[in-house]
Amino acid sequence: MVQRNRSEFLHLNSRHSARMAAAQLPAEIPRNRLPDHGLEADLAYELIHDHLMLDGNARLNMATFVGTWMEPQARRLMEECAEKNMIDKDEYPQTAELEERCLRMLAELWHAPDASAAVGTSTTGSSEGCMLGGLVMKWHWRQRQQAAGADSSRPNLVMGANTQICWDKFCAYFDVEPRLVPLSQDRLHLTAEEAVKRCDANTIGVVGIVGSTFDGSYEPIDAFQLALDQLQERSGLDIPIHVDAASGGFVAPFNSPDWAWDFRLPRVVSINASGHKYGGVLPGVGWVLWRDQAQLPEELRFNVNYLGGEMPTIGMNFSRPGAQVVGQYFNFLHLGHQGYAHRMAMLEAIACHLADGIAALGPLRLVSHPLGQLPVFAVERAPGINHWDVFQLADKLRERGWLVPAYTLPAACEERSVLRFVVRAGFSRDMADQLLEDLERAVAWFEGLEAPMPQSMSDPGFAHL
Repeated sequence: MVQRNRSEFLHLNSRHSARMAAAQLPAEIPRNRLPDHGLEADLAYELIHDHLMLDGNARLNMATFVGTWMEPQARRLMEECAEKNMIDKDEYPQTAELEERCLRMLAELWHAPDASAAVGTSTTGSSEGCMLGGLVMKWHWRQRQQAAGADSSRPNLVMGANTQICWDKFCAYFDVEPRLVPLSQDRLHLTAEEAVKRCDANTIGVVGIVGSTFDGSYEPIDAFQLALDQLQERSGLDIPIHVDAASGGFVAPFNSPDWAWDFRLPRVVSINASGHKYGGVLPGVGWVLWRDQAQLPEELRFNVNYLGGEMPTIGMNFSRPGAQVVGQYFNFLHLGHQGYAHRMAMLEAIACHLADGIAALGPLRLVSHPLGQLPVFAVERAPGINHWDVFQLADKLRERGWLVPAYTLPAACEERSVLRFVVRAGFSRDMADQLLEDLERAVAWFEGLEAPMPQSMSDPGFAHL
Protein backbone atom coordinates (compact mmCIF):
# COMPACT_ATOMS: atom_id res chain seq x y z
CA MET A 1 0.00 0.00 0.00
CA VAL A 2 2.88 2.36 0.86
CA GLN A 3 4.51 1.62 -2.49
CA ARG A 4 1.22 2.21 -4.33
CA ASN A 5 0.64 5.54 -2.56
CA ARG A 6 4.20 6.59 -3.35
CA SER A 7 3.72 5.69 -7.03
CA GLU A 8 0.45 7.61 -7.18
CA PHE A 9 2.15 10.61 -5.53
CA LEU A 10 5.00 10.52 -8.03
CA HIS A 11 2.52 10.25 -10.94
CA LEU A 12 0.46 13.19 -9.69
CA ASN A 13 3.58 15.20 -8.96
CA SER A 14 4.88 14.55 -12.48
CA ARG A 15 1.59 15.71 -14.02
CA HIS A 16 1.61 18.82 -11.80
CA SER A 17 5.18 19.61 -12.83
CA ALA A 18 4.30 19.19 -16.50
CA ARG A 19 1.34 21.55 -16.22
CA MET A 20 3.49 24.10 -14.40
CA ALA A 21 6.04 23.80 -17.19
CA ALA A 22 3.31 24.51 -19.74
CA ALA A 23 3.53 28.15 -18.73
CA GLN A 24 7.05 28.16 -20.18
CA LEU A 25 5.95 26.92 -23.63
CA PRO A 26 6.95 28.96 -26.67
CA ALA A 27 4.20 31.16 -28.07
CA GLU A 28 3.73 28.81 -31.02
CA ILE A 29 4.59 25.15 -31.53
CA PRO A 30 4.82 24.21 -35.24
CA ARG A 31 2.27 21.63 -36.35
CA ASN A 32 3.53 20.82 -39.83
CA ARG A 33 7.31 20.90 -39.49
CA LEU A 34 9.84 19.68 -36.99
CA PRO A 35 10.25 22.20 -34.16
CA ASP A 36 13.65 23.83 -33.83
CA HIS A 37 13.95 22.64 -30.24
CA GLY A 38 12.38 19.61 -28.65
CA LEU A 39 10.23 19.49 -25.51
CA GLU A 40 10.73 17.56 -22.31
CA ALA A 41 9.09 14.14 -22.54
CA ASP A 42 6.51 14.80 -19.82
CA LEU A 43 5.53 18.11 -21.40
CA ALA A 44 5.22 16.56 -24.85
CA TYR A 45 3.02 13.88 -23.29
CA GLU A 46 0.74 16.46 -21.68
CA LEU A 47 0.36 18.44 -24.89
CA ILE A 48 -0.61 15.38 -26.92
CA HIS A 49 -2.78 13.98 -24.10
CA ASP A 50 -4.74 17.22 -23.91
CA HIS A 51 -5.06 17.39 -27.70
CA LEU A 52 -6.61 13.88 -27.77
CA MET A 53 -9.21 14.67 -25.13
CA LEU A 54 -11.56 15.85 -27.88
CA ASP A 55 -11.57 12.38 -29.46
CA GLY A 56 -14.72 10.36 -28.90
CA ASN A 57 -14.96 7.78 -26.12
CA ALA A 58 -14.09 4.45 -27.74
CA ARG A 59 -16.39 2.52 -25.39
CA LEU A 60 -19.36 4.60 -26.60
CA ASN A 61 -18.44 4.10 -30.27
CA MET A 62 -21.27 2.07 -31.80
CA ALA A 63 -19.74 2.51 -35.25
CA THR A 64 -16.58 0.43 -35.03
CA PHE A 65 -16.34 -3.34 -35.22
CA VAL A 66 -12.81 -3.08 -33.83
CA GLY A 67 -12.17 -4.11 -30.23
CA THR A 68 -12.07 -1.33 -27.65
CA TRP A 69 -11.68 -3.42 -24.49
CA MET A 70 -9.44 -6.20 -23.22
CA GLU A 71 -8.65 -7.62 -19.80
CA PRO A 72 -5.87 -5.71 -18.01
CA GLN A 73 -3.72 -8.86 -17.99
CA ALA A 74 -3.91 -8.99 -21.79
CA ARG A 75 -2.98 -5.31 -22.06
CA ARG A 76 0.00 -5.95 -19.80
CA LEU A 77 1.18 -8.83 -21.99
CA MET A 78 0.78 -6.73 -25.12
CA GLU A 79 2.74 -3.88 -23.57
CA GLU A 80 5.54 -6.33 -22.75
CA CYS A 81 5.59 -7.36 -26.43
CA ALA A 82 5.10 -3.92 -27.98
CA GLU A 83 8.60 -3.83 -29.45
CA LYS A 84 8.49 -7.32 -30.99
CA ASN A 85 8.33 -7.51 -34.78
CA MET A 86 6.34 -10.53 -35.96
CA ILE A 87 8.59 -11.03 -38.97
CA ASP A 88 11.68 -11.57 -36.80
CA LYS A 89 10.87 -15.20 -36.09
CA ASP A 90 14.48 -16.15 -35.42
CA GLU A 91 14.83 -13.45 -32.76
CA TYR A 92 11.39 -14.06 -31.25
CA PRO A 93 10.81 -17.80 -31.68
CA GLN A 94 8.33 -18.04 -28.81
CA THR A 95 6.12 -15.34 -30.31
CA ALA A 96 6.30 -17.16 -33.66
CA GLU A 97 5.25 -20.37 -31.90
CA LEU A 98 2.18 -18.62 -30.46
CA GLU A 99 1.24 -17.51 -33.99
CA GLU A 100 1.41 -21.13 -35.19
CA ARG A 101 -0.71 -22.27 -32.26
CA CYS A 102 -3.34 -19.64 -33.09
CA LEU A 103 -3.42 -20.78 -36.71
CA ARG A 104 -3.89 -24.42 -35.70
CA MET A 105 -6.67 -23.45 -33.29
CA LEU A 106 -8.45 -21.48 -36.00
CA ALA A 107 -8.03 -24.32 -38.50
CA GLU A 108 -9.75 -26.63 -36.04
CA LEU A 109 -12.45 -24.07 -35.20
CA TRP A 110 -13.19 -23.60 -38.91
CA HIS A 111 -13.20 -27.36 -39.57
CA ALA A 112 -10.18 -27.69 -41.84
CA PRO A 113 -9.94 -31.31 -43.08
CA ASP A 114 -6.59 -31.60 -41.29
CA ALA A 115 -5.87 -28.76 -38.88
CA SER A 116 -2.18 -29.61 -38.87
CA ALA A 117 -2.03 -29.35 -42.68
CA ALA A 118 -3.86 -26.03 -43.03
CA VAL A 119 -1.63 -23.11 -43.91
CA GLY A 120 -2.09 -19.46 -43.09
CA THR A 121 -0.64 -16.37 -41.50
CA SER A 122 -1.46 -13.55 -39.15
CA THR A 123 -1.96 -10.21 -40.88
CA THR A 124 -2.42 -6.59 -39.90
CA GLY A 125 -6.17 -7.03 -40.39
CA SER A 126 -8.81 -8.60 -42.59
CA SER A 127 -8.11 -6.28 -45.50
CA GLU A 128 -4.69 -7.85 -45.94
CA GLY A 129 -6.26 -11.30 -45.50
CA CYS A 130 -8.79 -10.53 -48.24
CA MET A 131 -6.03 -9.33 -50.58
CA LEU A 132 -4.12 -12.57 -50.06
CA GLY A 133 -7.22 -14.76 -50.46
CA GLY A 134 -8.19 -12.99 -53.69
CA LEU A 135 -4.66 -13.05 -55.03
CA VAL A 136 -4.37 -16.82 -54.52
CA MET A 137 -7.69 -17.43 -56.27
CA LYS A 138 -6.52 -15.31 -59.21
CA TRP A 139 -3.22 -17.22 -59.31
CA HIS A 140 -4.94 -20.62 -59.51
CA TRP A 141 -7.42 -19.37 -62.13
CA ARG A 142 -4.60 -18.02 -64.30
CA GLN A 143 -2.69 -21.30 -64.06
CA ARG A 144 -5.80 -23.26 -65.12
CA GLN A 145 -6.48 -20.91 -68.02
CA GLN A 146 -2.91 -21.07 -69.29
CA ALA A 147 -2.82 -24.86 -68.97
CA ALA A 148 -5.97 -25.04 -71.11
CA GLY A 149 -4.59 -22.57 -73.65
CA ALA A 150 -7.38 -20.11 -72.77
CA ASP A 151 -7.29 -16.35 -72.34
CA SER A 152 -6.08 -15.30 -68.88
CA SER A 153 -6.26 -11.53 -69.28
CA ARG A 154 -9.81 -10.81 -68.07
CA PRO A 155 -10.40 -12.25 -64.59
CA ASN A 156 -13.51 -11.31 -62.64
CA LEU A 157 -14.67 -11.73 -59.05
CA VAL A 158 -18.33 -12.16 -58.05
CA MET A 159 -19.54 -10.55 -54.82
CA GLY A 160 -22.38 -8.51 -53.39
CA ALA A 161 -22.42 -4.71 -53.34
CA ASN A 162 -22.39 -5.04 -49.55
CA THR A 163 -18.77 -6.21 -49.48
CA GLN A 164 -16.23 -4.19 -47.54
CA ILE A 165 -14.22 -1.59 -49.46
CA CYS A 166 -11.09 -3.76 -49.34
CA TRP A 167 -12.55 -5.91 -52.15
CA ASP A 168 -12.88 -2.86 -54.40
CA LYS A 169 -9.25 -2.14 -53.59
CA PHE A 170 -8.26 -5.71 -54.41
CA CYS A 171 -9.92 -5.54 -57.82
CA ALA A 172 -8.30 -2.18 -58.57
CA TYR A 173 -4.84 -3.18 -57.34
CA PHE A 174 -4.74 -6.57 -59.07
CA ASP A 175 -6.66 -5.79 -62.27
CA VAL A 176 -9.72 -7.93 -61.61
CA GLU A 177 -13.21 -7.02 -62.84
CA PRO A 178 -15.54 -6.64 -59.83
CA ARG A 179 -18.90 -8.20 -60.61
CA LEU A 180 -20.91 -6.53 -57.88
CA VAL A 181 -24.43 -7.79 -57.35
CA PRO A 182 -26.60 -4.79 -56.41
CA LEU A 183 -28.86 -4.95 -53.38
CA SER A 184 -32.63 -4.71 -53.51
CA GLN A 185 -35.26 -3.43 -51.11
CA ASP A 186 -35.88 -6.95 -49.76
CA ARG A 187 -32.34 -8.35 -50.16
CA LEU A 188 -29.41 -6.63 -48.49
CA HIS A 189 -26.76 -9.25 -49.29
CA LEU A 190 -25.70 -11.69 -51.99
CA THR A 191 -27.82 -14.76 -52.74
CA ALA A 192 -26.72 -17.96 -54.43
CA GLU A 193 -29.03 -17.38 -57.40
CA GLU A 194 -27.66 -13.91 -58.06
CA ALA A 195 -24.06 -15.06 -57.65
CA VAL A 196 -24.33 -17.92 -60.14
CA LYS A 197 -25.90 -15.64 -62.76
CA ARG A 198 -22.66 -13.67 -62.94
CA CYS A 199 -20.18 -16.55 -63.05
CA ASP A 200 -18.38 -17.54 -66.23
CA ALA A 201 -15.07 -19.04 -67.38
CA ASN A 202 -13.23 -15.90 -66.25
CA THR A 203 -14.54 -15.96 -62.68
CA ILE A 204 -11.72 -16.51 -60.22
CA GLY A 205 -14.12 -17.08 -57.33
CA VAL A 206 -17.15 -15.98 -55.34
CA VAL A 207 -16.77 -13.96 -52.14
CA GLY A 208 -19.20 -14.81 -49.36
CA ILE A 209 -19.59 -12.56 -46.32
CA VAL A 210 -20.17 -13.96 -42.86
CA GLY A 211 -21.23 -10.79 -41.12
CA SER A 212 -22.15 -7.95 -43.47
CA THR A 213 -20.76 -4.56 -42.53
CA PHE A 214 -24.06 -2.87 -43.43
CA ASP A 215 -26.53 -4.87 -41.35
CA GLY A 216 -24.68 -7.73 -39.61
CA SER A 217 -26.36 -10.49 -41.64
CA TYR A 218 -24.73 -13.75 -42.74
CA GLU A 219 -24.68 -14.63 -46.43
CA PRO A 220 -25.83 -18.21 -47.24
CA ILE A 221 -22.42 -19.78 -47.91
CA ASP A 222 -23.92 -23.29 -47.87
CA ALA A 223 -26.36 -22.24 -50.59
CA PHE A 224 -23.43 -20.85 -52.61
CA GLN A 225 -21.81 -24.30 -52.42
CA LEU A 226 -24.93 -26.07 -53.68
CA ALA A 227 -25.57 -23.58 -56.50
CA LEU A 228 -21.96 -23.72 -57.69
CA ASP A 229 -22.07 -27.53 -57.63
CA GLN A 230 -25.10 -27.40 -59.90
CA LEU A 231 -23.36 -24.86 -62.14
CA GLN A 232 -20.40 -27.21 -62.51
CA GLU A 233 -22.73 -30.07 -63.45
CA ARG A 234 -24.28 -27.91 -66.18
CA SER A 235 -21.24 -26.10 -67.52
CA GLY A 236 -18.09 -27.71 -66.17
CA LEU A 237 -17.07 -24.49 -64.37
CA ASP A 238 -15.34 -25.23 -61.08
CA ILE A 239 -15.50 -22.00 -59.06
CA PRO A 240 -14.10 -21.69 -55.52
CA ILE A 241 -15.38 -19.63 -52.59
CA HIS A 242 -13.44 -17.29 -50.35
CA VAL A 243 -15.25 -16.53 -47.10
CA ASP A 244 -14.74 -13.02 -45.77
CA ALA A 245 -15.49 -13.71 -42.12
CA ALA A 246 -13.85 -10.52 -40.89
CA SER A 247 -16.46 -10.23 -38.14
CA GLY A 248 -18.33 -13.53 -38.20
CA GLY A 249 -15.34 -15.85 -38.08
CA PHE A 250 -15.28 -15.49 -34.31
CA VAL A 251 -19.07 -15.40 -33.90
CA ALA A 252 -20.68 -17.99 -36.22
CA PRO A 253 -18.79 -20.97 -34.73
CA PHE A 254 -20.40 -20.18 -31.38
CA ASN A 255 -23.87 -18.79 -32.14
CA SER A 256 -24.50 -20.95 -35.24
CA PRO A 257 -22.35 -24.06 -34.63
CA ASP A 258 -24.41 -26.37 -36.86
CA TRP A 259 -24.31 -24.07 -39.88
CA ALA A 260 -21.75 -25.16 -42.49
CA TRP A 261 -20.10 -21.99 -43.78
CA ASP A 262 -16.43 -22.88 -43.38
CA PHE A 263 -14.03 -25.61 -44.54
CA ARG A 264 -16.79 -28.18 -44.12
CA LEU A 265 -17.81 -26.96 -47.59
CA PRO A 266 -15.37 -28.31 -50.22
CA ARG A 267 -15.49 -25.14 -52.35
CA VAL A 268 -14.35 -22.94 -49.47
CA VAL A 269 -10.64 -22.65 -50.20
CA SER A 270 -9.77 -19.77 -47.87
CA ILE A 271 -11.16 -17.80 -44.93
CA ASN A 272 -10.10 -14.53 -43.38
CA ALA A 273 -11.11 -13.05 -40.03
CA SER A 274 -10.19 -10.08 -37.88
CA GLY A 275 -8.75 -10.96 -34.51
CA HIS A 276 -9.26 -7.32 -33.57
CA LYS A 277 -13.02 -7.53 -34.10
CA TYR A 278 -14.95 -10.30 -32.37
CA GLY A 279 -11.68 -12.13 -31.77
CA GLY A 280 -11.48 -9.64 -28.93
CA VAL A 281 -8.03 -8.11 -29.54
CA LEU A 282 -7.16 -4.42 -29.70
CA PRO A 283 -6.19 -3.36 -33.26
CA GLY A 284 -4.64 -4.61 -35.35
CA VAL A 285 -4.44 -8.29 -36.16
CA GLY A 286 -6.13 -10.46 -38.76
CA TRP A 287 -5.89 -14.05 -39.93
CA VAL A 288 -6.14 -15.83 -43.25
CA LEU A 289 -6.15 -19.61 -43.70
CA TRP A 290 -6.23 -21.94 -46.70
CA ARG A 291 -7.83 -25.35 -46.33
CA ASP A 292 -4.60 -27.26 -47.12
CA GLN A 293 -1.04 -26.79 -48.32
CA ALA A 294 -1.98 -27.34 -51.97
CA GLN A 295 -4.14 -24.20 -51.97
CA LEU A 296 -1.20 -21.85 -51.38
CA PRO A 297 1.21 -21.89 -54.35
CA GLU A 298 4.90 -22.14 -53.59
CA GLU A 299 5.44 -19.09 -55.79
CA LEU A 300 3.55 -16.99 -53.22
CA ARG A 301 5.67 -18.14 -50.29
CA PHE A 302 8.89 -16.26 -49.75
CA ASN A 303 11.97 -16.72 -47.62
CA VAL A 304 14.41 -14.18 -46.24
CA ASN A 305 17.81 -14.96 -44.78
CA TYR A 306 18.87 -11.58 -43.43
CA LEU A 307 17.08 -11.73 -40.07
CA GLY A 308 19.33 -14.32 -38.51
CA GLY A 309 17.94 -17.44 -40.18
CA GLU A 310 15.94 -18.69 -43.16
CA MET A 311 12.50 -17.27 -42.42
CA PRO A 312 9.29 -17.92 -44.43
CA THR A 313 6.90 -15.04 -45.04
CA ILE A 314 3.44 -15.02 -46.64
CA GLY A 315 1.83 -11.67 -45.81
CA MET A 316 1.72 -8.62 -48.06
CA ASN A 317 3.25 -6.54 -45.29
CA PHE A 318 6.65 -7.29 -43.82
CA SER A 319 7.11 -5.81 -40.37
CA ARG A 320 4.05 -6.43 -38.22
CA PRO A 321 3.38 -6.08 -34.49
CA GLY A 322 3.79 -9.23 -32.43
CA ALA A 323 1.86 -7.87 -29.44
CA GLN A 324 -1.55 -8.41 -31.02
CA VAL A 325 -0.75 -12.03 -31.87
CA VAL A 326 0.16 -12.56 -28.22
CA GLY A 327 -3.12 -10.85 -27.28
CA GLN A 328 -5.00 -13.27 -29.55
CA TYR A 329 -3.37 -16.26 -27.93
CA PHE A 330 -4.24 -14.84 -24.50
CA ASN A 331 -7.91 -14.71 -25.51
CA PHE A 332 -7.82 -18.27 -26.84
CA LEU A 333 -6.20 -19.50 -23.65
CA HIS A 334 -8.29 -17.37 -21.30
CA LEU A 335 -11.71 -17.80 -22.90
CA GLY A 336 -11.53 -21.18 -24.54
CA HIS A 337 -14.50 -22.51 -26.50
CA GLN A 338 -16.88 -22.15 -23.58
CA GLY A 339 -15.78 -18.59 -22.82
CA TYR A 340 -16.18 -17.45 -26.43
CA ALA A 341 -19.60 -19.13 -26.62
CA HIS A 342 -20.66 -17.35 -23.43
CA ARG A 343 -19.36 -13.99 -24.66
CA MET A 344 -21.13 -14.28 -28.03
CA ALA A 345 -24.38 -15.36 -26.36
CA MET A 346 -24.16 -12.42 -23.98
CA LEU A 347 -23.44 -9.92 -26.79
CA GLU A 348 -26.28 -11.35 -28.86
CA ALA A 349 -28.68 -11.03 -25.91
CA ILE A 350 -27.65 -7.40 -25.31
CA ALA A 351 -27.93 -6.59 -29.01
CA CYS A 352 -31.40 -8.20 -29.18
CA HIS A 353 -32.49 -6.25 -26.10
CA LEU A 354 -31.26 -3.03 -27.70
CA ALA A 355 -32.86 -3.83 -31.08
CA ASP A 356 -36.21 -4.74 -29.54
CA GLY A 357 -36.17 -1.56 -27.44
CA ILE A 358 -35.50 0.58 -30.51
CA ALA A 359 -38.21 -1.22 -32.48
CA ALA A 360 -40.64 -0.21 -29.74
CA LEU A 361 -39.93 3.43 -30.56
CA GLY A 362 -42.62 4.20 -33.13
CA PRO A 363 -40.59 6.56 -35.35
CA LEU A 364 -37.86 3.93 -35.91
CA ARG A 365 -38.00 0.47 -37.45
CA LEU A 366 -35.47 -2.34 -37.75
CA VAL A 367 -33.74 -3.05 -41.03
CA SER A 368 -32.12 -6.17 -39.55
CA HIS A 369 -32.21 -8.06 -36.26
CA PRO A 370 -29.18 -9.54 -34.45
CA LEU A 371 -30.79 -12.85 -33.46
CA GLY A 372 -28.64 -15.68 -34.87
CA GLN A 373 -26.18 -13.39 -36.67
CA LEU A 374 -23.66 -10.76 -35.63
CA PRO A 375 -24.58 -8.66 -32.57
CA VAL A 376 -25.04 -5.87 -35.11
CA PHE A 377 -28.18 -4.38 -36.59
CA ALA A 378 -29.44 -1.39 -38.56
CA VAL A 379 -32.51 0.83 -38.15
CA GLU A 380 -34.22 3.46 -40.29
CA ARG A 381 -37.02 5.97 -39.96
CA ALA A 382 -40.51 4.57 -40.02
CA PRO A 383 -42.69 5.51 -43.03
CA GLY A 384 -44.25 8.93 -42.71
CA ILE A 385 -41.44 10.45 -40.62
CA ASN A 386 -40.17 13.27 -42.82
CA HIS A 387 -39.34 16.19 -40.52
CA TRP A 388 -36.01 14.73 -39.31
CA ASP A 389 -33.54 12.12 -40.55
CA VAL A 390 -31.13 9.56 -39.13
CA PHE A 391 -28.16 11.86 -39.76
CA GLN A 392 -29.71 14.43 -37.44
CA LEU A 393 -30.48 11.71 -34.90
CA ALA A 394 -26.83 10.61 -35.00
CA ASP A 395 -25.77 14.23 -34.39
CA LYS A 396 -28.19 14.48 -31.46
CA LEU A 397 -26.81 11.31 -29.87
CA ARG A 398 -23.30 12.78 -30.03
CA GLU A 399 -24.41 15.34 -27.48
CA ARG A 400 -24.46 12.46 -25.00
CA GLY A 401 -21.19 10.98 -26.25
CA TRP A 402 -22.68 8.16 -28.37
CA LEU A 403 -21.02 7.64 -31.75
CA VAL A 404 -23.64 5.97 -33.94
CA PRO A 405 -22.94 5.92 -37.70
CA ALA A 406 -25.58 7.09 -40.16
CA TYR A 407 -25.12 6.23 -43.84
CA THR A 408 -26.91 5.35 -47.04
CA LEU A 409 -27.11 1.76 -48.28
CA PRO A 410 -25.17 0.65 -51.39
CA ALA A 411 -26.21 0.61 -55.04
CA ALA A 412 -29.93 0.25 -55.80
CA CYS A 413 -30.82 1.19 -52.22
CA GLU A 414 -29.09 4.57 -51.95
CA GLU A 415 -32.34 6.30 -51.01
CA ARG A 416 -32.43 4.37 -47.72
CA SER A 417 -30.51 5.91 -44.82
CA VAL A 418 -29.84 3.86 -41.70
CA LEU A 419 -28.21 3.91 -38.28
CA ARG A 420 -26.05 0.91 -37.36
CA PHE A 421 -25.39 -0.39 -33.86
CA VAL A 422 -22.38 -2.65 -33.17
CA VAL A 423 -22.33 -4.40 -29.78
CA ARG A 424 -18.84 -5.53 -28.70
CA ALA A 425 -17.06 -6.84 -25.64
CA GLY A 426 -17.13 -4.17 -22.95
CA PHE A 427 -20.67 -3.03 -23.86
CA SER A 428 -22.99 -3.98 -20.98
CA ARG A 429 -26.75 -4.34 -20.55
CA ASP A 430 -26.64 -1.22 -18.38
CA MET A 431 -24.99 0.74 -21.20
CA ALA A 432 -27.66 -0.56 -23.59
CA ASP A 433 -30.39 0.69 -21.27
CA GLN A 434 -28.71 4.10 -21.05
CA LEU A 435 -28.46 4.26 -24.85
CA LEU A 436 -32.15 3.36 -25.13
CA GLU A 437 -33.04 6.17 -22.74
CA ASP A 438 -30.96 8.64 -24.72
CA LEU A 439 -32.47 7.44 -28.00
CA GLU A 440 -36.00 7.77 -26.64
CA ARG A 441 -35.22 11.27 -25.36
CA ALA A 442 -33.69 12.30 -28.71
CA VAL A 443 -36.58 10.90 -30.75
CA ALA A 444 -39.10 12.62 -28.48
CA TRP A 445 -37.22 15.89 -28.96
CA PHE A 446 -37.41 15.58 -32.76
CA GLU A 447 -41.05 14.53 -32.64
CA GLY A 448 -41.83 17.62 -30.59
CA LEU A 449 -40.64 19.93 -33.31
CA GLU A 450 -43.34 21.69 -35.31
CA ALA A 451 -41.21 22.38 -38.41
CA PRO A 452 -38.72 20.16 -40.25
CA MET A 453 -35.11 20.39 -39.11
CA PRO A 454 -32.56 21.93 -41.51
CA GLN A 455 -30.70 19.25 -43.42
CA SER A 456 -27.98 17.70 -41.27
CA MET A 457 -24.36 18.55 -42.02
CA SER A 458 -23.68 14.81 -41.62
CA ASP A 459 -25.95 14.07 -44.56
CA PRO A 460 -23.93 13.41 -47.74
CA GLY A 461 -26.45 15.58 -49.58
CA PHE A 462 -25.87 18.64 -47.39
CA ALA A 463 -24.94 21.66 -49.50
CA HIS A 464 -22.06 23.41 -47.76
CA LEU A 465 -22.21 27.15 -48.17
